[in-house]
Amino acid sequence: MTEIQDITSPMTPAERRATWSLASIYALRMLGLFLIMPVMSLFAEQMEGSTPSLIGLAIGIYGMSQAVLQIPFGLVSDRVGRKKIIVFGLLLFCLGSVIAAFSTSIYGVIVGRAVQGSGAIAGPTMALLADLTQEVHRTKAMALIGASIGISFGVAIAAGPVIAGFVGIHGLFWLIAVLSLLAILVIIFLVPQPQQLKKHRDAELVSSSFFQVLKEPELLRLNYGIFVLHAILTASFVVLPLLMRDAGLLPSDHWKVYLPVFVASFAVIIPFVILAEKKRKMKPVFLFAILILVLADLGLMQFNTTLFGIVGFLTLFFSGFNLLEATLPSLISKTAPGDMRGTAMGIYSTCQFLGAGIGGSLGGWCYGQYGAPAVFLLCALVALSWLLLSFSMKPPRYWANLLISLQSVTEQRADEFTLEMLKLKGVEDITLHYDEGVAYLKVDNQQLDRQELQLLITKYTQV
Repeated sequence: MTEIQDITSPMTPAERRATWSLASIYALRMLGLFLIMPVMSLFAEQMEGSTPSLIGLAIGIYGMSQAVLQIPFGLVSDRVGRKKIIVFGLLLFCLGSVIAAFSTSIYGVIVGRAVQGSGAIAGPTMALLADLTQEVHRTKAMALIGASIGISFGVAIAAGPVIAGFVGIHGLFWLIAVLSLLAILVIIFLVPQPQQLKKHRDAELVSSSFFQVLKEPELLRLNYGIFVLHAILTASFVVLPLLMRDAGLLPSDHWKVYLPVFVASFAVIIPFVILAEKKRKMKPVFLFAILILVLADLGLMQFNTTLFGIVGFLTLFFSGFNLLEATLPSLISKTAPGDMRGTAMGIYSTCQFLGAGIGGSLGGWCYGQYGAPAVFLLCALVALSWLLLSFSMKPPRYWANLLISLQSVTEQRADEFTLEMLKLKGVEDITLHYDEGVAYLKVDNQQLDRQELQLLITKYTQV
């Protein structure tokens, strides 16, 4: 009897171990990148050679090196092994942190941040996760890693000012170096070794699909959106810490703003996420969130001299930001064909990091030339361009991705199996890839009867 795939089963202990350990690696690395963001402009003012433009570059340059190297790192990991590339990337991250820790000039910090970003392990990490999880559990595992990134961002923004208040900017870089070494220990000792390396179209960039994905207008619109979102974020953090200090709040107390702002913004977006996903109102919620960004930046432009104004509009800003951070990956997943999701997410992530790099540089230049209000005006105008572009987006199809293993199905019976699955209510589209032994399904979870699908799988995988 052949082993029968059970799409209703929970993750195995090995899959849970792989998912949580890889999520911790991702979180440690992103924590290290984001810890610097809320304190860089405060400490960099005293560094040799510091200018607003160079401070902005120091904040965002990690995104530029990450954007350039992310796709190559993923492709190389297919040949030399996932773990080796991840360890190499984390060593680069550690080296960049040490370079920045030893630097007394802004130029050294810029070099260190660039080296930090060059350890682009996102692609290999997702590929390793795919190697270590069954097809039916992969989407859930990826969602857990996505959640770890959001949590690490919130923790970093709140904790950065507190830690820097005790150890300074150089001590913060040393702490980040230690976090990267901890991540290396996790990948070596806790993450299981995959039995074999395979190409996973749902988790990795496939070069043959690259230009096809780039030609898809709806995906391009979403890529522009994540570029804008992270450009606005890094540009804002060039000036926000300085404004809060000038409004009378000690830098070590900035967490008293960031922590409640994040908690409040997460609480605010929960009903909107439910409205978007469960009630299927994704497009209006999405447009509303971008509008919130525009209004928040206009508010910060006008009311950035008082702590009350900063806190109020910062809460509004992060409500829109967190709502968009939650909905954009979902829209990418819904829009991209099932067998091109990895390629679509790879391009999307590249645009995200590129936005962070350009946003920091542009925000620093704008602040140096025209002052803080001009930075927020620039952010509002860029967000407005995104809003106008998004009005013409097509309402998304509320289809989830589901992978079915074909390892136990003969090629002769696979076509018949496919036709039978398409007859099931809720199964909207199927793409077969015999080279991977996987069927990529698009399903409507509100209509799909998983028990019925399981019976069909059992029928075709029995010998």
